[in-house]
Parts: sequence; C-alpha cells; structure tokens
Amino acid sequence: MSVYLHFRAVAESEIRDDHTWLAAFMSEAWENDDAEYAAGIAHSINKSWDAVHNLYAAANALYTDADEPWNLAIYGGRPVPHSADADPSDPPLMLLEPSGVSQAARFLTTVSFDELWDVVDARFSALGWTKQEHLEHHRGLQEFYGQAASAGHAVVKAVWA
Repeated sequence: MSVYLHFRAVAESEIRDDHTWLAAFMSEAWENDDAEYAAGIAHSINKSWDAVHNLYAAANALYTDADEPWNLAIYGGRPVPHSADADPSDPPLMLLEPSGVSQAARFLTTVSFDELWDVVDARFSALGWTKQEHLEHHRGLQEFYGQAASAGHAVVKAVWA
C-alpha cells in the first residue's frame, strides 16, 4: 500500500478554511498531480516523509538558535479540523501560511544537507535509507518551497493512503 504526503501551493486568498472544501480541493489536485508537479505547485513524498522530517530535525543539534524552522517543511502548519458534516474518510490536512512557507524555504536553502546527513548517517544507513534518496527529497522540497515562497503562497498538506 502506498501512502503519500501531498503538498499543494495555493494563494491564501483562494483557500477556504473548511476541511470539506479543502479535502475536495486536494483530491482534485491529487488527480492532476503530474501536471501540477510539472508546474511547480505540487510535490509529494511516498511513505518516507517522517524520515525526511527526522533528517531536518538534525538541524536542532547543529544550530542551537534554529528556532525550529526545520519543523515547517514536513509537519509545519496548523491542522484543519474536520467539520461535523465532514466525510470521515477525508485525509488529515495541514495548512502552512505564507510566512511559514517563507521560513521553510529559507531553512531549506540555507541548511547544509551534508551536515544534516553527517548527524543521521549511521542511524539512517542502518535502516536502509540512502543519502541519495534523501538528497532528492531535499532538492525537491527546496524547489517546491522556493517557488511557493516566491509567489507568496500558502501550502496545504494532505496524507493519502
């Protein structure tokens, strides 16, 4: 079974702060993922997003004044609660506002991937996670968040199973 964390950049003015509406919006975005990915407004990580988060958490050990911007790329944002009439099968959703998107983009462009990998290498390698795989995730997130921040967009996140 594949499980994905799906990211979608969108102008904050186009978002309704309603779980049912956002779930429908993200479902449509997921159906158009290839085109949206090519346009730079969508990104997804299959299964290993928690490992990517753990890679970024290594910044906490490296930068004592990091103020936890490392947390924003994967789990940053606020949960969008299900409304009383929401379909319980709708995915969990998070909304990262434009200021958080900018902080995440700044973190992703300034952090040293190699320094992060040096902190997690032995633990990740023991689990079979490769440096190349995480470097590809990192570069994809750098590009996605960089474009979203440049456009002043928010990022909606959904988990699809």
